[in-house]
Amino acid sequence: MRFTFCPLFSGSSGNALFIGGGDTRILIDAGLSGRTVTEALASIGVLPETLDGILVTHEHSDHVKGVGILSRKYHLPIYANACTWAGMERQIGAVAPNLRREFESNESFFIGDFSIYPFSIPHDAADPVGYRVYYGAHSVATATDMGYYSHKVHDALSGVDLLVLESNHDIDMLRHNEHYSQTLKNRILGRSGHLCNEACGEALWQLYQTGVRHAVLGHLSHENNTPELALRTVCESLQAHGLEIGKDIRVDMAWRDHVGSVYEID
Repeated sequence: MRFTFCPLFSGSSGNALFIGGGDTRILIDAGLSGRTVTEALASIGVLPETLDGILVTHEHSDHVKGVGILSRKYHLPIYANACTWAGMERQIGAVAPNLRREFESNESFFIGDFSIYPFSIPHDAADPVGYRVYYGAHSVATATDMGYYSHKVHDALSGVDLLVLESNHDIDMLRHNEHYSQTLKNRILGRSGHLCNEACGEALWQLYQTGVRHAVLGHLSHENNTPELALRTVCESLQAHGLEIGKDIRVDMAWRDHVGSVYEID
């Protein structure tokens, strides 16, 4: 029973994550053009028409830009909670009634061979969620767009085999960014904003204590972070707790501008 997990794109300019297992294949978010997502799927050997659905975390454009066109072109069901549906309907365009799926946040549901748990996250959207996907004895998850690492998120991610966790910004880079207004800086730094590198490192330390041994850093800001800085900051935080990177825990990177690694869990 092989679980396949690939962060196609992750960042402030667009997000899409592929998960496959058994006969079930899903996409979490499609925040880039339909063509870009289709080409990314093709690069890992996946035809979009074989997907069982698109799961939406929240209505912001970097998560829903390609959702409507992919659904219409390939007849893909779209899964979202009621508030997210209300927030994104104008952006994604017309969706056939038979392709509309609505779930309740914090209540599990099934798609094919997957059990899916949509858990609430603290972000400035209508009803944003992360997802933990179970297949057999294993699970994978995505948790980005979070102003802080809440107890609910911690409980939802405890013991997961592999996850994408937000490492959005470096606080000093953000504070000294002359192109951002103070209002925007306050939004990002607030409890409904985004998780900084240091907070990501501390969250991973807490998750390590629940059995998490592999994380992928995601949703990096192009303007207020770099992959090298995020990785160094998170790893130094974990090392300060006595962990050996690559032995005790593995930390990888999801990319804003190209398809990430394909991970397989047996």
